[in-house]
Amino acid sequence: MIFLFFLVLLIGLQTSVRAQTIGVCYGQVADNLPPKDQVIKLFQTKNFGRMRIFNPDQATLEALRGSNIELVIGVANEDIKSIANDISSANAWVQNNILKFSQDVKFKYIAVGNEIDPANNDQAQFVPLAMKNIDAALASANLKSQIKVSTVIYMGLLGSSYPPSAGAFNEASTSYMTQVVSFLVESGAPVLANVYPYFSYIGNMKDISLDYALFKQPGNNDAGYQNLFDAQLDAIYAALAKVGGSNLNIVVSESGWPSAGGDGASIENAGTFYTNLIAHVNGGKGTPAKPGQDIETYLFAMFDEYQKPGAETEKHFGLFHADQSPKYPI
Repeated sequence: MIFLFFLVLLIGLQTSVRAQTIGVCYGQVADNLPPKDQVIKLFQTKNFGRMRIFNPDQATLEALRGSNIELVIGVANEDIKSIANDISSANAWVQNNILKFSQDVKFKYIAVGNEIDPANNDQAQFVPLAMKNIDAALASANLKSQIKVSTVIYMGLLGSSYPPSAGAFNEASTSYMTQVVSFLVESGAPVLANVYPYFSYIGNMKDISLDYALFKQPGNNDAGYQNLFDAQLDAIYAALAKVGGSNLNIVVSESGWPSAGGDGASIENAGTFYTNLIAHVNGGKGTPAKPGQDIETYLFAMFDEYQKPGAETEKHFGLFHADQSPKYPI
């Protein structure tokens, strides 16, 4: 009986740890969203133990006090240059947005920039130094051991991605990623990567099946993959290895599927994707290149953001409606 008790307890603890693999991005590009304290309560009610926000919104940080939700917080792209060029700017950013809340908010990662492409964004040259300065500012505040500094990359930086083992960064990104990876290897921080099977699917519907993108393909393809998410993730792992990051871990900082607004975007497909992604990540099987490795993943996003620019699909990634009712039975 004692053995059975501890076996059940162990299984329960493992299930709890697996459940904590899932976080949700809290975007706020809409003026019809619930008050921030209600959003925090919704996270807690739905057992979302991790959150990503894209800028250091003070009201959100205040609402997070005492919530025990682990947080990924972003340094806005437009602030990177000043932080890179002036350590006092990095110190001020950490003082105002981290240290001020650190007793009551569980900061996990600081993301210095989101999807910066060195091919068309001059901010890229400042990202490595900005990461170093934020890291140094954390050390000065005695927070370096608690919070890791990284940046968010995306699939567009890859020049090749199939088969996944041939993954490599494109020529314009190689020097940039080499510098980023060098910092991450030294600091022990993971790479943050936005991984969207949806965009790859609509970009090549001729060769990529919907079932492959939605985790519904019954068997492996010729490269040994059963789903596109794993293939994308392993392509990034292969690319990282080619620039000195073979031992780095990847945190999936965004992944989602739109419910309207374009090809393949529907309530049915989005619900299927989110349900299967959660099951896959919480299953603990890892990917073919990284078997058994946990995949910390942040779903995009908590709510629809109808004021977002760009394609119509960008407005329809929410798990919940603005009235907090769920879109899908997840």
